[in-house]
Amino acid sequence: MDYMNGPGRHHLFVPGPVNIPEQVIRAMNRNNEDYRSPAIPALTKTLLEDVKKIFKTTSGTPFLFPTTGTGAWESALTNTLSPGDRIVSFLIGQFSLLWIDQQKRLNFKVDVVESEWGQGANLQVLASKLSEDQNHSIKAICIVHNETATGVTNDISAVRTLLDHYKHPALLLVDGVSSICALDFRMDEWGVDVALTGSQKALSLPTGLGIVCASPKALEATKTSKSLKVFFDWNDYLKFYKLGTYWPYTPSIQLLYGLKAALELIFEEGLDNVIARHARLGKATRLAVEAWGLKNCTQKEEWISNTVTAVVVPPNIDSTEIVKRAWKRYNLSLGLGLNKVAGKVFRIGHLGHVNELQLLGCLAGVEMVLKDVGYPVVLGSGVAAATTYLQHHIPLIPSRI
Repeated sequence: MDYMNGPGRHHLFVPGPVNIPEQVIRAMNRNNEDYRSPAIPALTKTLLEDVKKIFKTTSGTPFLFPTTGTGAWESALTNTLSPGDRIVSFLIGQFSLLWIDQQKRLNFKVDVVESEWGQGANLQVLASKLSEDQNHSIKAICIVHNETATGVTNDISAVRTLLDHYKHPALLLVDGVSSICALDFRMDEWGVDVALTGSQKALSLPTGLGIVCASPKALEATKTSKSLKVFFDWNDYLKFYKLGTYWPYTPSIQLLYGLKAALELIFEEGLDNVIARHARLGKATRLAVEAWGLKNCTQKEEWISNTVTAVVVPPNIDSTEIVKRAWKRYNLSLGLGLNKVAGKVFRIGHLGHVNELQLLGCLAGVEMVLKDVGYPVVLGSGVAAATTYLQHHIPLIPSRI
């Protein structure tokens, strides 16, 4: 019996972990096997090549760590930098805050560029720092592509443009945990040196894989990195890559088969079609929020996220009660407001293996919850706004044409 079971299907609309496709669940429903047999190296070799496609890189080297996004963060930092190295890092929400905390605890010197929550990275401050850094003391720029606490997406290509303009050699490290496989991400074109994501987000897997991709420049940086690393040491992986066995320790066999199935689904739909689907879901959600008379936490159109929408509630309503009510009465999971926006926003996650009709069910549930907590929403208003948009923009399913 499930813990606190409810009738029907649970509606999971937090911005990760997300819904797992049935095909992926079936692929993972298997016994353990010997990872030193020929089967697992053959599977891993295919996965490493396929993973490069979701980062849009031909030159990057991927690593599949049995960890979370937090472990992937640590891997990116400790393999490329040394204690005392200067980093510029942008604080725009809870997850960028946590990454900065990790950077400080790993003894890097962090220049924190803070923006109001709901705003994107302040690139004017970055431009100023780069122009003043004639001695190239800044060794890395760390930025979260999509901040899930506030629903803000940063322009990574603009960061690369600034680095190139000032001819600055700093590494560009990007957290793509809630963006890669859902938002447009171009590792090679944008000159990203280390990109990372987690399996429980747009890949629609269980938590447990931290996927890191390193550029040739990042691999070169490992030769001078003096940070302590053991579990996340890229060089250990590279040794086993050369041997053709791929794993310096026991991998999660079931997650590897799940990853294979998840990537097959993405490639069957087409990565660009997946990105377009997320754009539709994001637009429909924002139209619903507007129809409800509420505001998006994201303060400018240029920063909107197509994987999560943070909805600001009136001062007389505690957004935590909205989240609790949705779960208790409607079997609907929404994201809490975190840290500075706790009680002020609730979050609708619309990423991963989810379609438009599923989203409409979520929006209908949100309307009922809003009514429950005393907000004067017109029932059906948000659903109607979203439906009107989606009816004109949903394409035919490619496999059924």
